[in-house]
Amino acid sequence: MIVTIDGPAGSGKSTVARLLAERLGFRFLDSGALYRCVTLAAIERGVPLSDGAALGRLATGLRIAFGEGKTVLLDGVDVTTEIRSERVSTNVSEVASKAEVRSALTGLQRRCAEGADLVCEGRDMGTVIFPLADVKVYLDAAPQTRAERRRLELSARGEDVSVDVLVARMKERDRLDSSRETAPLRRADDQILVDTSGLTIDEVVDRLSGLVPPGR
Repeated sequence: MIVTIDGPAGSGKSTVARLLAERLGFRFLDSGALYRCVTLAAIERGVPLSDGAALGRLATGLRIAFGEGKTVLLDGVDVTTEIRSERVSTNVSEVASKAEVRSALTGLQRRCAEGADLVCEGRDMGTVIFPLADVKVYLDAAPQTRAERRRLELSARGEDVSVDVLVARMKERDRLDSSRETAPLRRADDQILVDTSGLTIDEVVDRLSGLVPPGR
């Protein structure tokens, strides 16, 4: 059983997918963390973010693993906090737009589903990576709502960014994600739309868990 959750930044994908996986007893795949790891590595190693070929080579050579809880390891180092920083968030769309990077990570994502029930989130989980998934959801929310969620997340980590700035960044990221040539962000006809603007996290998880057939 594969459940895919796609949608734009700030729609609640990662949190909802993780909680849903815990409730169902499924494996959880945070695809966004993979692209964030590549972005962080590129920034720290001076790889040009416009060079798709170089980024693809970099992605192929990285060791990315998920530890206990929310821990993300990059080449053995805990980067859980750093990959959520604004410097990574601002640049991850450009990195993720490169066909070479997406190709390098596609196989890794599909292998995560082998022999297991899976909940995964991203921007192309239900359209490209797992187009035949059993349950396909598209989460969305108003830009202002998404920006406020991001502001609270950053504030908890000591980063102070205004909502107005974050709204502008969200809209630009949406534009980049939706217009990229390879695996653009889009809602497929068979994806169930869930607007999270006026819902709590628990309400969203309740709604999504109701979409999974009983006994799974």
